[in-house]
Amino acid sequence: MGHILIIRDTIDTDMASELTPVFREVISDMVRGRTVAVAFSGGLDSGIVAAIARDAARSAVLYTSGVDDAYDVNESRDMAGILGMEWHHVRISEEDIEDCVRHMIGITGTVNPVTLSFEIPFYYVAKHASEPYIIGGQGADELFAGYSKYIGLSEPDLRDMMNADMCRLLDETLAHERAVAKEFGKEVLYPFLDSRVAKAVGAIDIGDLAPGDVRKKSLREVAEDIGQPEVAAKKKKAAQYGSGSMSLLRRIARSKGMTVREMIEGM
Repeated sequence: MGHILIIRDTIDTDMASELTPVFREVISDMVRGRTVAVAFSGGLDSGIVAAIARDAARSAVLYTSGVDDAYDVNESRDMAGILGMEWHHVRISEEDIEDCVRHMIGITGTVNPVTLSFEIPFYYVAKHASEPYIIGGQGADELFAGYSKYIGLSEPDLRDMMNADMCRLLDETLAHERAVAKEFGKEVLYPFLDSRVAKAVGAIDIGDLAPGDVRKKSLREVAEDIGQPEVAAKKKKAAQYGSGSMSLLRRIARSKGMTVREMIEGM
């Protein structure tokens, strides 16, 4: 996959009316006739994917990985009920998380603690989902300026940082996830990285993407447009925090008298 995102200055557009049919088309094309697992955090990005996949796939099942009582687990349980979809909690525990990290290192060669902690939830979904395809919201933050670090940037700086983050996602993160998925006989689907979505986002003025009081406003409008106001209102934590995986890693590392980085390097 090439580098598909070039953020540029263009005319304003009615974002929801332009984006909603694109998302419906892209997600429907990806899941039609398939049984799919949705890597589900209970948040905005995966909520949009889940709602559209529910109506288009042969079967779509929600999977949320996290420690007991994690933020994502609690949010996802509630949202699954609102969406009326089958939901599974894949438990991350102190007993198996170190084996998970070692296995990821062996599969992917990744030793970056941030990447590994962020990708722990995906590993558990890939390992435990019974469906052959996994779909989720990866790429939404890079595409729609969802990260808090984007707040307050000038438009040129925002454009540069978003493009750099997207390149990093395409070059590093996707390779990691695809290697993990392949290990468990799965294929990953990335609707937010489809060229049709990139083209639609490229028609949005960079100023309209810039995060203010509300982040990813255009995506929230899409959620409203598809009849999911509860999804539109959702807040989201980063995966390593929402799942509780980073807190668990830190606790284990402290018990060994190490930092997380030192522990992972030792693996």
